[in-house]
Amino acid sequence: VQLVESGGGAVEAGGSLRLSCVVSGRTFNKNAMGWFRQAPGMEREFVGCISWINNRTFYADSVRGRFTLSRDNAKNTVYLDMNNLKPEDTAVYYCAATTRIAATTEGPYDSWGQGTQVTVSS
Repeated sequence: VQLVESGGGAVEAGGSLRLSCVVSGRTFNKNAMGWFRQAPGMEREFVGCISWINNRTFYADSVRGRFTLSRDNAKNTVYLDMNNLKPEDTAVYYCAATTRIAATTEGPYDSWGQGTQVTVSS
């Protein structure tokens, strides 16, 4: 099983980034995919989740309206579009997979990527 994130980088506040996570070794279309982030000195926190049923999405309050999750089952890929980025969005972003319909906490996720750094300057 492998999850590989990409798309991180450095942007100015108000900018946008698209993160991608390619999954191999799992039945992607039967997995909910989550994104989490961890800022320096902070605990890892939930960002969003996209279900494998009807592509229903769930977001943390801090990113709702600015971040959008989508998935392409043909490419085994989940995307996190991040708009109107703020300095407080600076963190390492991780994607994760679970066989649950959806999950907003870390516990149900059993596969994780290595993370990609997002840095937002003011």
